[in-house]
This record gives sequence, structure tokens and C-alpha cells, in this order.
Amino acid sequence: MNVVKQNRALLGLLVSLSIAVLAGCEAGKKAENNSGSSVPADWPRELVMCYLPNEATEEFAEYRNGIQGDLSAALGIRVTEVNAADYNAVVEAMRTRHADIASFGPVTYVQAVERAGVEAMVVVAPFGDKSQAGYTSKIIVKAGSPIRTLRDLRGKTFAFVDPASTSGNYVPTLELMNAFGMTNEDFHTNGKFFSSVSFSGRHQNGLQAVINGDVDAAPVASDILEGELAAGRVKESDFTVIHQSPLIPNAPISIRRDLPEDLKAKVKEFFLGYKDPDYFQFMLGWPPERKPEFVEANDRDLDYVRDLMAKVMPQ
Repeated sequence: MNVVKQNRALLGLLVSLSIAVLAGCEAGKKAENNSGSSVPADWPRELVMCYLPNEATEEFAEYRNGIQGDLSAALGIRVTEVNAADYNAVVEAMRTRHADIASFGPVTYVQAVERAGVEAMVVVAPFGDKSQAGYTSKIIVKAGSPIRTLRDLRGKTFAFVDPASTSGNYVPTLELMNAFGMTNEDFHTNGKFFSSVSFSGRHQNGLQAVINGDVDAAPVASDILEGELAAGRVKESDFTVIHQSPLIPNAPISIRRDLPEDLKAKVKEFFLGYKDPDYFQFMLGWPPERKPEFVEANDRDLDYVRDLMAKVMPQ
């Protein structure tokens, strides 16, 4: 059975559950929205930041709380978080106005522009140079595995991350399509190329599944891998990288387009000035020596991803 189709019902259930939780958060937001604040009258009294599953872990709570507290102080309004069950739920949260700001993966950002009316604000760049703002998709195997090349993956078990993940699904799928001349569906159907194929839900889950021997191989984003190494949750001796993609443009932190213009400008100004090194290193996986910082982003930065999506999922 095609694994993408097999997961549609489960995906729909997860989205529904996520939106139900987010709706409760929205009700709380409205209840606390009072007119006694000194902020502009057309501003909401609370902004909600929505996080992808790989960001919404307990290990990152300190850094999420830190940036939310700093943003709240800069704006004079409350900033809270919601954690999505999957990539699609982040888009739905923005579409239904249950979230205001989100850090998307590149493919999810393109989908959110089309479905949820978001606009790009900022992107992380080493040395403040947007031409270097990117990461790669690495396919890893357990250390000591006999798998050495993409060809050795035939007949093995493989765990993609999420159907909407750029570096965890779209990019590795295209790399495999180019290497073997097969279709997207071939790599997502048990027994076609892989003996079995699944979705792990988070890059960290796939990484641990490989290290624990639960699957033979999985893709992982280079920045997330660097973050896991920096935090000491994995060691370089735990795994072997057998393939690395070309550079993928970083996805922007985005905001709902229908929010007040002066509020959006203030939020962007905050991010452009944000310098907490621990946030960049441990939350985003950027080592200090690369001097990461937020730079202004625009929608055209993701045209590469639109082309990637058209190749992997032709209409």
C-alpha cells in the first residue's frame, strides 16, 4: 500500500485534534484581550507562535520561552506558543487564525502562502549573508552499517520525516528519483524500492530510529543534526552520512498577512535585532563561529522550492 495514502486518514485526525487544541488557545486569547493596554487599539493583545514538531520538544522549551518573553517585552503584548502535531497542522493554525507567527520548513512555507495567506519576515543567515542561508538534507545510516551508497538502500527500510517536510521528504525523494529514474510513488510504496517505508514525524525521531537500529536509513536536516550534536544528544560516532543534497534555502519565519502593518513591522524589527547566541546554537543548530543572525526575507527566496515541488509531485 502507498504509505502517503495510508497516512492520510491519520494525518486528518491529527490536524483535527491540533486545531481543536488551538481553538481552545484562541478562546483564551480573546478572553484576555482587554482595552486597558497602551498598545495601538487595532493590535491584538496576544500573539501566538506556532512550532513544528521538531521545534516543539522539551529540550527547546528554554529557548522558545526566552524569545517569546523578549518579543512580548518589545511589543507590550503577551506572546504564547502552540505546538503542532505535524507540518500540515501549522499551516491550518495560521489559516484559521489560531496562530500568528510560525517558522516553517520551505515546502510548508510555500503551502502556507497559498492556503493561509502568510508573508515572509526573516531568515537565519551565517555572517548575515543571505546567499549562504541554507542547509542540506543528509541521508544517514547506523555506524558500522554495510550501507555505503544510495544503491545499497534498495531492499532496506527507510523512514522519511513528514509528507510536507522539505529536507525530510521532498529533497531526499528527488535525490533518489534522479539516481534511479523511478517515481515519487516508487519510493513511498512498500516493496517497490525499499522493503518498507514510513514517516517518523520529526527529524530527531528518524535520527534516533537509525541509531537504535529500528530502520536502516533516514534523512535528517543538517542544521537539526548539528543542533543534536551540539546538545550532546547524539555523537558523530553513532551514525554515518552516505549522501548529502545540494544547498536548500532556509525557510523564513513568517507572519499572518492580515495583521496590522505597524505590528508586522515591529515584529520584523525585533527579529532583525535578536542576538541571543544560545537560541541560534541550540534551538536552530547554528554554531557560534558562523555568526548567525536574522536577515530580511522575501517570497522570491523560495522559488527553488516551488520548482522542487513541481518535480517531485508533478500536476
